[in-house]
Amino acid sequence: MKTLALATTLLLGTAASVSAQDMSALYGPPSEVQDLYTIATAPSADRIQSDIQTLVDFGTRHTLSETESDTRGIGAARRWIFAEFEKISKDCGGCLEVIYVSDTIEGERRIPNPTEVVSVLAIQRGTIDPNRYVMMSGDIDSRVTDPLDGTSDSPGANDNASGMAGVIEAARVLSKRKYAGSIIYAGLSGEEQGLFGGKIVADYALENDWQIKGVLNNDMISNITGIDGVTNNSTVRVFSEGTRANETPAEARTRRFTGGEVDSPSRNLARYVKSQGDQYMTNLDIMMVYRLDRFGRGGHHRPFNVVGIPGIRIMETHEYYDRQHQDLRTEDGIVYGDTMEGVDATYAAKLTALNAITLAGMAGAPPFPANVEATGAVQPSAKLTWETPENADNLAGYRVHWRVTTAPEWTHSRFVGKANEWTFENLVIDNYFFGVSAVAKDGSETPVVFPGAAGRF
Repeated sequence: MKTLALATTLLLGTAASVSAQDMSALYGPPSEVQDLYTIATAPSADRIQSDIQTLVDFGTRHTLSETESDTRGIGAARRWIFAEFEKISKDCGGCLEVIYVSDTIEGERRIPNPTEVVSVLAIQRGTIDPNRYVMMSGDIDSRVTDPLDGTSDSPGANDNASGMAGVIEAARVLSKRKYAGSIIYAGLSGEEQGLFGGKIVADYALENDWQIKGVLNNDMISNITGIDGVTNNSTVRVFSEGTRANETPAEARTRRFTGGEVDSPSRNLARYVKSQGDQYMTNLDIMMVYRLDRFGRGGHHRPFNVVGIPGIRIMETHEYYDRQHQDLRTEDGIVYGDTMEGVDATYAAKLTALNAITLAGMAGAPPFPANVEATGAVQPSAKLTWETPENADNLAGYRVHWRVTTAPEWTHSRFVGKANEWTFENLVIDNYFFGVSAVAKDGSETPVVFPGAAGRF
């Protein structure tokens, strides 16, 4: 009856008297966020190139390298990153809180002696829901062939000055704006020595009750020519785990009977990255890889996954292994080493833009639907229920999603307003997967939340 009354009001020419909430209920929120198109073209290849060069010019950024010098070693590099974040904060009126997060590691295979592993974080606080975070990370450190060699030149141009430069550039772009939720721009240390920086920051986040809904780990985002001979500047890989790393035996047993093997929060975060890129960017194909990381290898999103924080890896599609973890040398006509020659800053800017629109979309969205559950066994229709958390002032309503179980992405959706349940008439729960996302009044939207513990963010 309310919808009929609204339609009658509009037909009578008195639309001005209809509240914005009623209009949203009638028409739904915008299907796209116009500012994300602007953000998608905002990262500067020139600034990223300059930042990569600056990081390379520190000579080595090995975790075990010099920390007292102002011009060489990881100490100089992290202080420069800290200063860059502070400069960005000054330009936005102090909108960033810049901090060091560290711990001392020793007795490890790649850190045998006591070493302070120091990461740099810049936090852009949300205006409505400040304890909800999304993080973009890059790695500060570099290495050569010997993982314990902290003195030889180790430029680490692509691995991973490119990711770190992307984080700094994303901060420049997004700090000019305000969002409901918070954004963390992170430079993590100790990656090459065993992912220690990520572990330290993940533990710090848990200790401080930060509700991190996604970590976008950027590791090697500037190389376009692979060892396989392929040159490609229009494709990016997004790696994500399919099943939550920290599910309990009871949760695993439930998942066996209800599904969710490919619907962890990390996997739905990856789907979100792809949907954002497909909507707001051109000439970039997002390749979702259904794997935690490359075959038998690891990255700095993994420590977050271990403790239940959703995280993915964003990186180039074709790697050039002669430029990874190599002493600088030429042998048999082959040039080894991770130098500026392997950097394509235009490509790095494109991947930075993909991160930026993802950060903006998630930070601009309302709180994620809570306690999503699905029911409908031996019933003709499936039913979803969920709860609305606090700090949802920008909520326009919810969108329900469904797909056949073999579809890699969400294929169908419907905006259902400020409901907390929805029945999918004549959709048998056995044959489909279901989920729900929260939509802001400006159209910003969360990733899809899959029902139960398997998909809970």
